[in-house]
Amino acid sequence: MIWKKYVDFTFLSTDSLLKCSPAVSVLSVLSNTANPVLIKLHHLQYYSHYSSSPSVPLSQINVEVIHATKIKDGSAQNSSSSNYLLNLYTKSYHLASAQKLFDEIPQRDVRTWTILISGFTQYGCYRNALWLFIKMQKEGNVSPNEFTLSSVLKCCSSVSHGLRLGKSIHGWMLTAAVYLDVALENAVLDLYVKCEALDYAKRFFELLGDKNAVSWNIMLAGYLSIGDMEKSVKLFKKMPEKDVSSWNTIIDGLMRRGFEKDALELLCQMTSCRPSFNEVTFSISFALMSSLRNLELGRQLHGKVRRLSIYEDTLVRASLIDMYCKCGQMEKASRIFQELRQVVAEVQHSHSVPWSTIVSGYIHNGMLKDALEFFSSMVRDQLEVDVFTLSSILSACANSEFLELGQQIHCYVQKLGHIWDIFLISAIIDMYAKCGKLNSAWLSFEQTQTQNIVVWTTMINSYAIHGKGAEAVQLFELMLNQRIAPNEVSFVSVLTACSHAGLVKDGCKYFRLMNQVYGIKPGVEHFTCMVDLFGRAGCLEEAYDFIHENRISNMTQVWKVLLSSCLVHKNVKMARRVTEKLLELQPREDSPYILLSNTCSDNDNWDEASKIRVLMKEMKVMKLPGQSWT
Repeated sequence: MIWKKYVDFTFLSTDSLLKCSPAVSVLSVLSNTANPVLIKLHHLQYYSHYSSSPSVPLSQINVEVIHATKIKDGSAQNSSSSNYLLNLYTKSYHLASAQKLFDEIPQRDVRTWTILISGFTQYGCYRNALWLFIKMQKEGNVSPNEFTLSSVLKCCSSVSHGLRLGKSIHGWMLTAAVYLDVALENAVLDLYVKCEALDYAKRFFELLGDKNAVSWNIMLAGYLSIGDMEKSVKLFKKMPEKDVSSWNTIIDGLMRRGFEKDALELLCQMTSCRPSFNEVTFSISFALMSSLRNLELGRQLHGKVRRLSIYEDTLVRASLIDMYCKCGQMEKASRIFQELRQVVAEVQHSHSVPWSTIVSGYIHNGMLKDALEFFSSMVRDQLEVDVFTLSSILSACANSEFLELGQQIHCYVQKLGHIWDIFLISAIIDMYAKCGKLNSAWLSFEQTQTQNIVVWTTMINSYAIHGKGAEAVQLFELMLNQRIAPNEVSFVSVLTACSHAGLVKDGCKYFRLMNQVYGIKPGVEHFTCMVDLFGRAGCLEEAYDFIHENRISNMTQVWKVLLSSCLVHKNVKMARRVTEKLLELQPREDSPYILLSNTCSDNDNWDEASKIRVLMKEMKVMKLPGQSWT
């Protein structure tokens, strides 16, 4: 008993040492403790604990030293020791070494399999994780536990055609009578939501006996992802308990779908309900103020966050900088940027500074000279300008006025040797296209000679935005002939091209192809493109029928597109029918009233237009009142 106390005391002191000492120093302390046989597992546990922090991962050399030590003292073959070593490799990001160690373990238990599967999942190697799970099933001597299944279900929701495998796993769980705790139930629900199988998700959600906040938030995110604002808001109101994540999800979802006024109304409600704002809430709030160009409320929020400790968070300050940039307050944005730069310099994390935000801000406000000087200073100071920063700046340069800066960055990219990065190539092509230099965009595309879908999609979209539908369709067909499988974004681009060029037959063909051949379930953007395709061509009845045939009458965006087409073609009768549908979904939204009123006015139906304005007043459709955040 006295000896046991001694060992515990040793590890208590070592635990405090871990917080300030390198791993090898701890190894020397542990190697001198009493009875090394009984402390071996603790020894490895502490290393695993030390390496679990992303900010201080062990180097591969240090992990291998620990591994070599365990081989030397003969404990590496112990099942628990092997698992801890495997865990150490995965937590330290050394997946190739983890795989090698896994292959060398003679007897693998469920924890062995789960550690490596979870490691692959954590770092986005989803196909590796699924391959390992299938291998585990084939060997048949070990059954997965709830942690294995949670990781695998996450993988299924992150790969193409993963829904089929996910359904099979769910079916096996039911057949094998696997106990589904709330975490595993949420993993199944998340699978159906992320794979946009909302019918399955809804049925499964309704059957859940023990729903927690995570369950409700997953379902809420699902409705928001397909643009079903009505069901999203209804579900949010039904939530028994709304945590800060629930509020963040609904406000961010509404903002991203263009319902900024509704998002602001909920943000106001959130302040009265008094859930504590976290850094995500403030970041979303600043983005919302940027979208609304509401500088006054933005300043009030800034005053509120300055009094809190989370003001030191780089995400919050980056969002704040972005808000001031978009509201034209570059002097204020620059001041906060310099403050942030000093803060991150102290911890030597220059990558945390939103360089691209401030440069994009200068460009957005037409301050080309300042943008050039700032970017030049970044290069001169030999700061690490990453691919994301360069892509963001190139996107901001997508205007003929800033072509010179875009060309300079293109040269800088070539000098750095980043020219083969697919996202940079895409940003360069997009920049030239939006600056009106379609030939330069084509030359950049042609020089890459890549088979990557992202680059091909960008070039197809470049033709689409220039109204060159025939060329976009031709390039899309060439891509299919080269056996490059299109994705959701590719189909949005080609459907947009067909819409702008009036190619109704081609658009319908590709819409069928997407679902029937490539198994891609149409989303809000695809449906919107198709309604726009019919609407631009004057086929308003076909557009109306398309909405009902595809059961998307609950999507406000498609009705708004159709209503705009009614205005273009001066079809008051159809405009009334569409407005009725929109007002069923959003009775307090002002745009349906305004569009219908404009349609009546364009047809010299002034009495009808006047009645609509009166109805707006009766329904109290008006701008939201001000709100104080202090």
